[in-house]
Amino acid sequence: MYKYTIARQLASKRVITNRGDEIGKLSDLVISETGGDIESLVVEVDKNSKVLAKSRKLGKTIEIPYSAVTAVSDVFIVDERELVEQVKEEKK
Repeated sequence: MYKYTIARQLASKRVITNRGDEIGKLSDLVISETGGDIESLVVEVDKNSKVLAKSRKLGKTIEIPYSAVTAVSDVFIVDERELVEQVKEEKK
């Protein structure tokens, strides 16, 4: 029961950068099957996102490594520098 409560609390949380720019909403989590650790966030990209405006090639979702997450409260806060590096890698 406790796990479901946590999952409901995470569903559709906003994801923003450490500078306050909107990225989108949490769509899914990628979990390690062996250790149960969160590996990455699957985020439904906000079409008005300034951070990802140059990266329209990415599509409707982006996968952000959990190591980029700096805080979780009412929103997920992601280090923008790590996000930009991730976007550059996906473009290649």
